[in-house]
Amino acid sequence: MENILLLDTSVSSLNKGDEIIMNCVQSELEFITKGNFALNVPTHLSPFHSYQVWRNSRRVNVYKNSKYKFVGGSNLLVPNMLTHFPQWNLNIFNYKGVKDCILVGVGKGAGEKTNGYTTSLYKKLLNRDYFHSVRDERSKNFLESLGIKAINTGCVTMWALTPEFCRMIPSKKATQVVFTLTASKNKDDRDQKLIDILIKNYSKVYYWVQGHEDFEYLQNFNNINEISIINPTVKDFKDVLELEDIEYIGTRLHAGVYAMRHRKRAIIIAIDERARGINERNNLNCIEKDNIEQLPKLINSSITTNIKMPLEEIKKWRAQFL
Repeated sequence: MENILLLDTSVSSLNKGDEIIMNCVQSELEFITKGNFALNVPTHLSPFHSYQVWRNSRRVNVYKNSKYKFVGGSNLLVPNMLTHFPQWNLNIFNYKGVKDCILVGVGKGAGEKTNGYTTSLYKKLLNRDYFHSVRDERSKNFLESLGIKAINTGCVTMWALTPEFCRMIPSKKATQVVFTLTASKNKDDRDQKLIDILIKNYSKVYYWVQGHEDFEYLQNFNNINEISIINPTVKDFKDVLELEDIEYIGTRLHAGVYAMRHRKRAIIIAIDERARGINERNNLNCIEKDNIEQLPKLINSSITTNIKMPLEEIKKWRAQFL
């Protein structure tokens, strides 16, 4: 029995979308982890102190000598690892305990400029023998610029969305909707337009709190008294998705993907490089937030879910471990 290390992006995350990602990562890696001993260590928190690495701790050696070390999804590849709290909370003094990592559907964070420290750390940290799974071409190009092999497999949360599966997702508008917003420092008037559109077009509206500030953010808006709040757990979100005649609309990408995985129609409102990068190749039912006035027409149209996943690339990535 081998040790398999799972670097877990959901631990201490402020976003329940990371839990959705890790659930999918663990499901997709069962062909490797089944019959072996899976160990989870956090990415948002440092897994150990540099002193423990220097002392050659037995626990650190267990992690270091694991057969595989997989990193699960998220916007982990930040362009500056010197930031005060990087998504991947490692540094040049403590990375050795988890070096030779293999990425699974990981994406590059916002920003293009990087620095010598960051590129050097990634080159030391990431495995050179295997192809890494990344979620879009931008992330692939970034790794290849470092001399690291990568395959664009799309986001791991979408690997199950095969053509056969997508045909089971309704095309017609539901009577109920669950939506999300992404909290921002300042109130965004486009979010008020979204709320008004949903209230007008659906008999029942639910709001899932995916991020740690999303509930407070909703309180900034009018016309919210009749909206039902869904608690910030993936289980509660799953429960509402199991209701009859419901669909998803919102700015939270992985909430939309999770809805599709539960055979629900989903319209994703793009606000950043994540949805745009994935939509570019994988064909989400996506609308830009600046075009929110076009949403009513889209809601009341017949929408085919036709996710285009790179199935051959996914197969190629998986074949490395068979």
